[in-house]
Amino acid sequence: MQRFVIYRRVSTKHQGESGHGLKAQTRDIELFLSAYAETPYKITGEFTDVLSGADNDRPELKTALELCRKMRAALLVSKLDRLSRKVSFIAGLLDDPKVTLWVASMPHADKFQLHIYAALAEQEREFISLRTKAALAEAKAAGRKLGGLRDKTGKRNEAVKAGAMRQAQRIAAMVQPLYAQGKSLREIAEALNVSGVPTARGGSWQASQVKRVLDRLARA
Repeated sequence: MQRFVIYRRVSTKHQGESGHGLKAQTRDIELFLSAYAETPYKITGEFTDVLSGADNDRPELKTALELCRKMRAALLVSKLDRLSRKVSFIAGLLDDPKVTLWVASMPHADKFQLHIYAALAEQEREFISLRTKAALAEAKAAGRKLGGLRDKTGKRNEAVKAGAMRQAQRIAAMVQPLYAQGKSLREIAEALNVSGVPTARGGSWQASQVKRVLDRLARA
């Protein structure tokens, strides 16, 4: 009988108290169990942390992993970034012979794919942090200068286009191989969302956005 230890994580106390973040994770986990888990199965334990994904010292996760090793149960999370935002942590867990990891929204992903998704997501988050700092510095500098609205708008539009191309190039290593394998635009969008890679505006991916990325890469 397959045993699962369920782990959920939200970043803030408000998310934990409101239940909004937890509801979405529970929904994905239940969908996985009903559609992909071998039957019969048993839920051995359920654990929740209210801590940042960058913090690997999480008491509930530690207990969940100990239970997995003791009961030979698989750790089940809704999305990869609910487990950790650090590729080093995920890689170490994937190498642990006593722990099997399942990601509800990536039911067919193997260890190699999970590692790639984690690495891409971490790279994207690092770049977003740098980009945000640079944008704030530029905005501060622009505030001390006079300029027409049209000129500012034009520069902003050019910056948006350049940013979109940079993002397309950053995720090319993930998007293009999946497309070459025959994955649909919707499936690629789901893979990006599951791996925690945000769009240029920080939102979730849609099939139409994936198509625009592929088009930009084709024109480059």
